Amino acid sequence: PRVLTIAGSDSGGGAGIQADLKTFQACGVYGASAITAVTEQNTHGVRGFHTVPLQTLRGQIDAVLEDIGADVVKTGMLPTAEVVEAVADRIVEHRVSCLVVDPVLVSTSGHSLGDSDVARALVDRLFPLATMITPNLPEASAILGDRPITDLEGMKAAAIDLHALGPQCVLVKGGHLQQDGGQALDVLYDGETVQVIAGPRVDTPNTHGTGCSTASAIAAELAKGASPVQAVHAAKAYVSQALQASAALRIGSGSQTPFNHGYATADWTSKDQVSRLDLRLYAVTDPRQNERMHRSNVEAVSAAIDGGVTVVQLREKDADGGDFLAEAEAVIKIARPRGVPVIINDRVDVALAADADGAHIGQSDLPAAVARRLLGPHKILGVSCKTVEHALAAEAAGADYVGSGAVYATNTKDSPIMPIDRLADICAAVSIPVVAIGGITADNAAPTIEAGCAGVAVVSAIF
Repeated sequence: PRVLTIAGSDSGGGAGIQADLKTFQACGVYGASAITAVTEQNTHGVRGFHTVPLQTLRGQIDAVLEDIGADVVKTGMLPTAEVVEAVADRIVEHRVSCLVVDPVLVSTSGHSLGDSDVARALVDRLFPLATMITPNLPEASAILGDRPITDLEGMKAAAIDLHALGPQCVLVKGGHLQQDGGQALDVLYDGETVQVIAGPRVDTPNTHGTGCSTASAIAAELAKGASPVQAVHAAKAYVSQALQASAALRIGSGSQTPFNHGYATADWTSKDQVSRLDLRLYAVTDPRQNERMHRSNVEAVSAAIDGGVTVVQLREKDADGGDFLAEAEAVIKIARPRGVPVIINDRVDVALAADADGAHIGQSDLPAAVARRLLGPHKILGVSCKTVEHALAAEAAGADYVGSGAVYATNTKDSPIMPIDRLADICAAVSIPVVAIGGITADNAAPTIEAGCAGVAVVSAIF
């Protein structure tokens, strides 16, 4: 089975041509491409794009269809009406019998990916040729004259009206719909029957490229001989499973982060993330210092991130569960878009409820093996260890790093001083990173790094 995608290139790799080709590979079909535009984008959004000359675009399409051929053609970003016209002409010229049109009009960040005439050109030239169109709610609304689509009944009506514009089938994707019950609802209309296709809504920020990938998976299934209904069900299942497998990934520091298209063959687990975890400057919050400085945790953490901290541990010894959760969610909201992991001190329940990046526990808290089981394989687990035996046990139980100290005298916690040579022994004994803590400042941090630590955990010298 062969599928040709005609779409824009995403330099960040999460959407566009790159997502299409990854999806084709994952779904078991051969993928070819014709690039309509080259975008400058990453997880923070689209900075700009360059439209490929029409002659070059036509040449790409002709080169593929005259030699390799395609059982299905799928379109994505078509940035101008002239591009739409050129694509439609080539579809007709090459007698393409199965066409999936994903009417990409606006990026996730709100950046326009087409001029004002694109929607009309799509309706006039491509929709009548399409086997299926796959608009999301904003796209469906724009095509229907900015009609509000706010609920399931509105989606059904939109699907029927879009079908009247010429395509054989319409799939209105409901990912933007705020629906109770934890379901992601799509509406499929084939001219006779309106079907509501439900699936689990996956709680993850890693949704960049889901629209492109859904349309590409539908194209792949159609190329393998599936009916439109079968193709939609299979595509929805593929994207849902990919999102579930990618729920805890952290790729990029922006809010539009991608997922793992190849989850079935490459499991990007927490160990892979920890190998990229930068522990060099590990900030531990101090609510008492915040109170003295008349500032919130969010203000303190934001300033710390501005100053270069690489990890934040949220420590709230006296807060109840509800207040701790609220603090955690507020801190995560400002730290995650900037690529800084948030670790919750002691409270595994709060870490899970807030979807923090992980938890840090002490020897008197939950056993590390129990914490790991609760957190699952994708969250980060740190354990405080004062001896080599503790550190080895923590590593065996699934810890991703250990924290050891106090290395120097500190006012933030009553803890006996750990000799530097014991710190060095701990570093030598385990294969996971060690972070030194306790009274560390810029003036005395060097011996801990020389002992083998991957970083230093700092409270007073930062906050």
